Amino acid sequence: MAAYIRCLVAVTSCLVMGWSVWAVADDPLAGLAGLREGSAERASSSDPNWRNGNGDARPIPPGATLIIANLKGPGCINHIWNTIAAKERGYSRLLVLRMYWDGEEQPSVECPIGDFYVIGHGVDVPFQSLPVCVTSDGRGRNCYWPMPFRKSAKITVTNEGRQGIGALYYYVDWQKLPKLSKNTGYFHAMYRQDFPTVPGQNYQIADIEGRGHYVGTVLSVRQLTGSWWGEGDDFFFIDGEAEPRLRGTGSEDYFCDGWGFRKMSNPYYGAPLFEGYDPFCLSSVYRWHIPDAVVFGKSLRVEIEHKGATLNPDGSVKSGFEERSDDFSSVAFWYQVEPHKAYPEMPKGYARLYYDYSSLMEAEAQIPNAKVSMGPLAPQEGPWSGGAQLFWTPAQGNQTLTLPFEAKEAGRYSILVAFTHARDYGIFQVELDGAPLGNPVDLYNPTVVSKDKTLGPVDLTAGSHTLTLRNVGKNAESTGFFLGMDGFLLGK
Repeated sequence: MAAYIRCLVAVTSCLVMGWSVWAVADDPLAGLAGLREGSAERASSSDPNWRNGNGDARPIPPGATLIIANLKGPGCINHIWNTIAAKERGYSRLLVLRMYWDGEEQPSVECPIGDFYVIGHGVDVPFQSLPVCVTSDGRGRNCYWPMPFRKSAKITVTNEGRQGIGALYYYVDWQKLPKLSKNTGYFHAMYRQDFPTVPGQNYQIADIEGRGHYVGTVLSVRQLTGSWWGEGDDFFFIDGEAEPRLRGTGSEDYFCDGWGFRKMSNPYYGAPLFEGYDPFCLSSVYRWHIPDAVVFGKSLRVEIEHKGATLNPDGSVKSGFEERSDDFSSVAFWYQVEPHKAYPEMPKGYARLYYDYSSLMEAEAQIPNAKVSMGPLAPQEGPWSGGAQLFWTPAQGNQTLTLPFEAKEAGRYSILVAFTHARDYGIFQVELDGAPLGNPVDLYNPTVVSKDKTLGPVDLTAGSHTLTLRNVGKNAESTGFFLGMDGFLLGK
């Protein structure tokens, strides 16, 4: 599939640059021998002392902006790669990617770096699609959108987090060209969010003025109640028309799936992140309009309903098609010729996250008060917050670890547990004050990765409570029943 994707990207590049693609359509490699004009160029984080040094990354202190490319045209960026070493939770939502074409003051691309590469929520997830591929457990990000410019291109990354980014490794591969076609459009990407969605209003993905074509949508949803969030229809209002010319039949239908979502990735559509139907489950889905770009001459407005199943207090289904209140965020992708109108101000830093991770209760600090039914319990040093995690190594299943904690005030809460996943970890049922909370969590993964799990909602009284992790087995691929936990926090 990877070779197929690269070939399709070549077709897309040719379309944008105005080159002939008929031979490519029949045989993706047929036109490769035809020599091209221009020259291959690259901006990268390579060590300036490249002959002897290996300092091939750049740090970004809190609040700082790093210029990763400052190019002179005409030219076209064909590939951007990066990988990031960061300790702060949610870092991919705290880093803002901006791109400026031909000296413009307002960026044509402005969105969190993770969302630009399809995965929202500040988490890392791998997947493959035609213009965007992410590997290395969600840390190796590649973009193949063609990005032409006539005079100049500037790309920046801003750290809106509290902690510094230890290392940003990057390539920006581009071709310097003698000229561009007059009809060549500029690449745009815009982030939006409603936390939560606004009652009585469709969620707005894009509101564009000018002439161009729309090429893609990324939608990330954190559902605030259980059941199915995605029954809402998509609407495309073209050139100021009162009625939407393109009308959808359901959210999963617009994203080219059917009867709900399941985790997958394909060249033109996918759901690389889909956790299920429980409260606080996360989804990130994409739809690329590459063979079916939406052409507009004056304007385009893209909306989607936030409708689905709603529940009665006892958990039964009240309605299968009713307005819901969930957390929506999105990125719209398009090309246009004229300068774009100003984007709405993007929420700052931690307003793009669901939790203040500074209130995380470090699990390793709770070890003196913890109780286990079997096995060693100790801190394990590593790349976790606080420099360590709680590491429990029972020799068999059906064992328990209990952690006491305090709720400072009564209220309705969600509970986020910061788990580690590894090849020798088990499956655990989380219990709050002895009662099961959500479904069991499988902590097996071939490599060591951190993944947060949010459970609830729950009503807590002020005072003492217990969080219990009960081992209920292990994945068939796992070699042990171990547990790694960085911490947990309460979200009110």
